[in-house]
Amino acid sequence: MEYNLADLFESVADTVPGREALVHLDHPGTGAERRLTYAGLDAAANRLAHHLAAQGVTPGDHVGLHLLNGVEYLQTALACMKIRAVPVNVNYRYVADELVYLYRDADLTALVFDAGFTGRVAAALPRAERLRHLIRVGAAPPDAPEPAVAPVGFAEAEASGSPDRDFPARSADDRFIIYTGGTTGMPKGVMWRHEDLFFSGMGGGAPTGVPVSRPEELAERVAAGGEGLVFFPTAPLMHGTSTLTAFIGFHYGQKVVVHSKYAPEEVLRTIERERVTSVSLVGDAMLRPLADALAGPLKDTDVSSLFSLSSSGAILSETVRDQFQALAPNCLILNNFGSSESGFNGTATEDSGPRRGFRLRVSAHIAVVDPGSLKPVPPGEPGRIALRGHVPLGYYNDPGKTAQTFFEHGGERWVLLGDMATVDDEGVVTVLGRGSQCINTGGEKVYPEEVEEALKAHPDVYDALVAGVPDAKWGHHVSAVVQLREGAPALSLEELQTHCRARLAGYKVPRSLVLTPLVQRSPSGKADYRWARTVAAEGAAGG
Repeated sequence: MEYNLADLFESVADTVPGREALVHLDHPGTGAERRLTYAGLDAAANRLAHHLAAQGVTPGDHVGLHLLNGVEYLQTALACMKIRAVPVNVNYRYVADELVYLYRDADLTALVFDAGFTGRVAAALPRAERLRHLIRVGAAPPDAPEPAVAPVGFAEAEASGSPDRDFPARSADDRFIIYTGGTTGMPKGVMWRHEDLFFSGMGGGAPTGVPVSRPEELAERVAAGGEGLVFFPTAPLMHGTSTLTAFIGFHYGQKVVVHSKYAPEEVLRTIERERVTSVSLVGDAMLRPLADALAGPLKDTDVSSLFSLSSSGAILSETVRDQFQALAPNCLILNNFGSSESGFNGTATEDSGPRRGFRLRVSAHIAVVDPGSLKPVPPGEPGRIALRGHVPLGYYNDPGKTAQTFFEHGGERWVLLGDMATVDDEGVVTVLGRGSQCINTGGEKVYPEEVEEALKAHPDVYDALVAGVPDAKWGHHVSAVVQLREGAPALSLEELQTHCRARLAGYKVPRSLVLTPLVQRSPSGKADYRWARTVAAEGAAGG
């Protein structure tokens, strides 16, 4: 047995076959649900795996997952890995042209998609020459054009396959690809070996903080432990954070709960009903409405089972953390730092905040380096965060970007992240922000995240993004794009500037303001800085 994700899952399924593994709750108010034990999920994945193999999907082939959250998403990921095919996440917000790019760039040979996306799949398919097999979940809308390749129904595909586990041997070198849109450019497929993803992105099966030392130890730990943990990844599974969270739950032999889409009030009801212990989400955009619902219409909801809530992919502001903490005082709120290119890298220190920044206590596998020389920077000097050890192989189909981001040094593989940071004498890293989003104003560097944190501390600000706007005098100036709380009075630029000056150096204070009905973010809550720059520039031109 190797550190292969399918092997590891099967070892857990054989250890606790009757334990509940996966619960899918559809909402709002439909009452529809599916519950699978570990044995049931394993058999369902076997059936789909046999169907895919019968359709000519072979080891190394890429299978797209164009799906909302549900049993089918995780079942398909497992089915792919069982036959050594490569699961590839597809952003369900993409329109036809974007889908064409991803389908082609990822060299998809098969696609599993939700029926609601039938029209977009049909429009993209003629330009995705390698895509030859389609599986559709649910019934297509009556007015949707049918794809040129006739889809097989998911239930039919599953029923056609054997539930037996009679697959060839697998390898720790088998692949898992996570496409990441980032904030600029076209999406990139991050290529992970199973073993590297298990240790970097899934914690190495370490509920006690100590990763397993051999693959068989994972099932031994599950057998020795109990049950009662309930993992609830609330962001879309198409984003790496949620899928990795689900597999962490599986590796502990515990229950994983998913919703089709994020709805704060339904999330709270599910926490109460399923006695959820661990929630993962992405930033203020997901936590703030959860806190508002818990303080308002669902104020009597019992969330006492919740002992951890973590954010990865976007930083929780101090204001929103404090708001939720007051409502759930026994819950540990974690700001985790990680990415599709690096997995999990560390958790913010308790003293992180608008005055001290986002500070991490990190392992010896992380360094802050000069991007030119790749040598560690002196304490206090800015550099880029780099990670060594269990890192990805590179970007699929993009040797140029791979060479810019992944490298070998001292006999080890490294990844150079886009995040700028400093390190102090005690080894604590302060993350400044994405270098690509840094605003140069009169020679001073401003990282949007710091200004956004200050803006969201204003009681009338619901959400905010910050971007640089061209300025004849300063090169660029800081502009704030702000969504106010419902019912809040309109804020003036001068009021926000007064608020920010108590928290920020003068050159970081926004020089222009655009009020918007809704701050645009990705489905998982990540900032859309391209949109923010466009809105800020249009606001400055109009003002």
